[in-house]
Amino acid sequence: MTSRTGPFLNQHAGRALDARLHLLDRQLLDADGDPVGIVDDLELTGVQPDQAIAPGAPAPSVTALLSGEVVATRIFGGAPPASHLQYIPWSLVSSVGVTVRLAPTDIPSDVHWVERWLRDHIIARIPGGRHAAK
Repeated sequence: MTSRTGPFLNQHAGRALDARLHLLDRQLLDADGDPVGIVDDLELTGVQPDQAIAPGAPAPSVTALLSGEVVATRIFGGAPPASHLQYIPWSLVSSVGVTVRLAPTDIPSDVHWVERWLRDHIIARIPGGRHAAK
C-alpha cells in the first residue's frame, strides 16, 4: 500500500509512503513529544476489499490512523471492536519518521485504557504492586 495523494503529498512534496514500512507499528507522539500509542491500523480511501488495485489507478490514500489495544486479536485472530480503537484523522499527522508525530489538538487521547485497567485491577492486587520498585 502506498499513499501518493492526499494531505501527505502537500506536506512532503510527493513523497510516497509504504504503509507497512513507514506507518504500521510506529510509535505515536503528541505535540509535546510524549508517547500516546502505536499505529495499529489505517483507514484508507481508494481501496476495495479483496480487489487488487488496477494498473494506472490512483494509489490509495490514508485518511486516518487507528490506535488501540490489538495484541489479543493479533495473537488469537479476529478484529478488535471499533469502540476500542482511537481514530486519529490524517490531518493531525505533522511528520512521519522513526515515530509519527501529531500536531497539537484538543481531541482527548485514551489509547492506554487497557493499561490503566490492568494496573488498577490486576497489578494493584499483587503484593508490592501499588508502589514503584526501590
